[in-house]
Amino acid sequence: MSVVSDVIVPARAPYSATLHKGQVMRIVDLESQQAVDALFYNVEDVSERYSAQDTLASQAATGGKFYLETGSVLRSNEGRAMATLVADTCGFHDTNAGACSCEANTVRFGHETRFMHACRENFLTELGKYGMGKRDLVSNVNFFMNVPIRPNGELTVDDGVSTPGGYVELRAEMDVLVLISNCPQVNNPCNGFTPTPIRIIISEG
Repeated sequence: MSVVSDVIVPARAPYSATLHKGQVMRIVDLESQQAVDALFYNVEDVSERYSAQDTLASQAATGGKFYLETGSVLRSNEGRAMATLVADTCGFHDTNAGACSCEANTVRFGHETRFMHACRENFLTELGKYGMGKRDLVSNVNFFMNVPIRPNGELTVDDGVSTPGGYVELRAEMDVLVLISNCPQVNNPCNGFTPTPIRIIISEG
């Protein structure tokens, strides 16, 4: 496959790109245990965007699990396929826990964390580049993030299981705008308490 783009996204930083139908995005966890939050929008009509509910409902209907893995299809709020996970060295990815925010940090970890940088702020930075804002924040995917569901229904963020150089590949099923937050969280183990850079490679399918 010919490479269209190959960039390093620094620790804690945002990133965005348009992925054309058939192109493949590889997200590489360079140093291990780095959560990568992602949002997806239809380039032609951004009111169509990723829906965790539609994705998991469709997956459950075919016997799938509550997390994302190779073969999972990311679906929009219109129920259409946006992207497919075509390769994955991690084994599972979360789409239940949402993105960290300054407000959530305060509630979960104490008032002293109120002004720590968070994924929500990264997303708002990137959304602004495309004429969008807070109203356009929706459910997201947390690649490489280990969020088991306990028997009592609780979501728990555990240590990540991805290894250095681990990756996930997404094939675009429509022209899709991808927004990334290279998660800055340091209050739980989703980043091994130390955010690190990632690499994003876009190739022709």
